[in-house]
Amino acid sequence: MAKYRVRIDPRDNCISDMVCVSICPDVFEMNPDDNKTQIVAKYREGDNVAVGIVPEDLGSCVQDAANACPVQIIHVEKIE
Repeated sequence: MAKYRVRIDPRDNCISDMVCVSICPDVFEMNPDDNKTQIVAKYREGDNVAVGIVPEDLGSCVQDAANACPVQIIHVEKIE
């Protein structure tokens, strides 16, 4: 079953409009300290809040969030 690597890069460019959170709340959340988006703890790759691995069933959700991001900092890559 395929998985997807999701990166928020560069995360500093996040404008906190929360469009990704509203489209895909299972994967994205707002960080309370800097008010920028991050990957929810469940899907993080290590301790990096900007990189995650999500299951195939969330692939379209994260891709929709990436497409809707006004600053185009969400990147989705299919991995095996």
